[in-house]
Amino acid sequence: MSQILLIEPDRVLAETYKKSFESAGHNVATASNAQTAITAADKIKPDVVLLELQLINHSGIEFLYEFRSYDDWRSVPVIILSNIPLAEFDGSQDLLVNELGVDTYFYKPTTTIKRLLSAINQLNVLA
Repeated sequence: MSQILLIEPDRVLAETYKKSFESAGHNVATASNAQTAITAADKIKPDVVLLELQLINHSGIEFLYEFRSYDDWRSVPVIILSNIPLAEFDGSQDLLVNELGVDTYFYKPTTTIKRLLSAINQLNVLA
């Protein structure tokens, strides 16, 4: 199973996701902001990053720029799980995929935990 770094500022959501992913056999570390996420990534060496773009102090995009600046983390799959609809990135989707290496983008209001687990498991199979 995967070592997941979950970057989610909402504590209730973070705990809900964490419990569900751990019940499915994954190890989960959580971070509520970009700085603690970088520190956690260095410590746990994640197989997958699950990222909310709306973070306090630094955005998820800023986190991704820093995260991808490290050689060890360039190939780590990133799944966006955000309250920002993908349509907001009209014209910038190439940036998300090609420059920042986002593998999958989910809009929170329409995404189930089951669908997230499926995406994580699919990345696990591809690794």
